Amino acid sequence: MVYRAFFDAVFRRMDPETAHERAFAAIRAGRFATRLAVPQTHAPRTVMGLAFPNAFGLAAGFDKNAKAVPGLLALGFGHVEIGTVTARPQPGNPRPRLFRLVEDRAVINRMGFNNEGAAEVASRLHRLRRTRAGRDAVIGVNIGKTKATPAEDAVADYVESARLLTPYASYLVVNVSSPNTPGLRDLQAVDELRPLLAAVKEVADRNPSGRVPLLVKIAPDLADVDVDAVADLALELGLDGISATNTTIARPESLRTDRATIEAAGPGGLSGPVLAERATEVLVRLRARVGDRLAIIAVGGVTTPEDVRARLAAGADLVQGYTGFIYEGPLWPSRLAAGSV
Repeated sequence: MVYRAFFDAVFRRMDPETAHERAFAAIRAGRFATRLAVPQTHAPRTVMGLAFPNAFGLAAGFDKNAKAVPGLLALGFGHVEIGTVTARPQPGNPRPRLFRLVEDRAVINRMGFNNEGAAEVASRLHRLRRTRAGRDAVIGVNIGKTKATPAEDAVADYVESARLLTPYASYLVVNVSSPNTPGLRDLQAVDELRPLLAAVKEVADRNPSGRVPLLVKIAPDLADVDVDAVADLALELGLDGISATNTTIARPESLRTDRATIEAAGPGGLSGPVLAERATEVLVRLRARVGDRLAIIAVGGVTTPEDVRARLAAGADLVQGYTGFIYEGPLWPSRLAAGSV
């Protein structure tokens, strides 16, 4: 309640990306973790051969460059997925590119994979892994295509990111489902996806210190038949899991925010509670399709401890959130981690 009052009084009146940058700086400095004495949840689980302190983690997008991992873990996240990271540094789309739909506790973003590039992020992860806080941290690394890279060179682009980042990743996620890089979602078609995943898997499997689990992240906007096709491909190639789902390009009628505000925000990926129904449908469909042969990370519309429990009950091995963090504040991760017990 205290954070909600603060959000309404301060952050709501601030440009969303500026608010994110200020909150991020505080987390990176460890200010919240040291002042709040957040209780840690002890309900570890083993997924993909990795030991997770709890089932709830931070989805990709918040910490694109691996600058705040220790501070985020100290708040109660069981794991942090950094990125999306691209082979080459890029500024992302022009601002403004982040918009709140406050009545829906939702966000529209068209950030465009703004990040410092795989080489710089790999260097930072290398330094982090040499510290006590970073040595045992569960850090997923989410990789995407550099915007300037033509579609015919996408495989090489992903492979370059994988080559640089795999040595420092607990697990690797191939992101082909963001709506904010032109043509990226076309890579979800199985004929395009097969060579891409096979090439990245070869890098992950040959990691000098041991193979790194590999997942693919899909969009909620895929038709059911395409969800099935990606699941079958993941099984065929021997992937370790699927992350479901990314943001949606849909603007459902159920949104309470007035249409003028929604239209003014423009294109981009919508996230928040409105995504929960479709994300859960995809989760249930995937679990029925793959059985216990693949891990599934449930993402999309996760806001409450009850949401975490519901996703686990529906077949998820791990659960992630992000948008709820914006609206609920620094105590939110520990509350949802407790929901994973």
